[in-house]
Amino acid sequence: MSLRGLARKGIPNLPARTLAGLPAKATPIAPRPASDGSRSAGLFLGAGICYGLLGQSAAGGETHTKETRMSRFKGQVAVITGGAQGIGLGIARRLGSEGAALALWDVNRQALAAAGAALAGHAPGLLAIPCDATRREQGEKAAAQTLEKFGRMDVLVTAAGITGKTNVKTHEVDPDDFARVMDLNVTAMFLAIRAVLPAMLRANYGRIVNIASISGKDGNAGMLAYSTSKAAVIGLTKVIGKEYAETGITCNAIAPAVVRTAMVAALPETQVKYMTDKIPMKRTGEIEEIAAVVAFAASRECSFTTGFTFDASGGRTVY
Repeated sequence: MSLRGLARKGIPNLPARTLAGLPAKATPIAPRPASDGSRSAGLFLGAGICYGLLGQSAAGGETHTKETRMSRFKGQVAVITGGAQGIGLGIARRLGSEGAALALWDVNRQALAAAGAALAGHAPGLLAIPCDATRREQGEKAAAQTLEKFGRMDVLVTAAGITGKTNVKTHEVDPDDFARVMDLNVTAMFLAIRAVLPAMLRANYGRIVNIASISGKDGNAGMLAYSTSKAAVIGLTKVIGKEYAETGITCNAIAPAVVRTAMVAALPETQVKYMTDKIPMKRTGEIEEIAAVVAFAASRECSFTTGFTFDASGGRTVY
């Protein structure tokens, strides 16, 4: 039987595109003995499939993949809180380059103006909204403005966040600073998700991606408020993922280790060294690396994962 026939018989759901790459006839590859003395019957079919995937269709496959990736958010609208700077801006740049219209919600008007100029022409649509995400009415107004301009909200990335005061032990933590960190890192995230969910429910589709931190898993000494807030983000993500699992809406988080941003640059050098020394790769992450993980979690491809926290820590945590 030809490779095409074997492929059809053995893998009935093999894509037609793969079958098209298989030759109608080919010389069989003799099976070789396995370690237990038996003969490998699967080698013939495996080699044929490899031929189709890696041989004739390799060049076309590469082009197809690149084109798909560059347009996988075509026709979609991505809302990004904290999208005017740091990791949020990097995520906006990545999603815009893959076809998403962008709605940036950020409290920093000056940074919003700069982000708008930097992203002009790099996304099919752009809306910059000054918004204090900790204020319920401002988040709801931003959602209404986004819907008015674009008519939909397919993706929400909650990237707004602060570290608060660091390099202090628990008995030295300022309660007001602790409350401020929790307010922006957790309450504001909840309010943004709450404002966007009704539109996603009407569409029976949505992707919510929350920026957590490895400190929410491991805890960083000297960063009580920040570590506590990011642990709360992971818990929030699990609950929302389960609550909306049957609606076409997924909710996942990304837990980066220390990433090279202006926020990290403002930390004491001893605090950054403490965090970097824990990373097996012995370096900080790059914004583009985090944006790449977010792009997958925010895409239609991420359709069977929800309530999960993706690791982006250079090997620091593997759970």
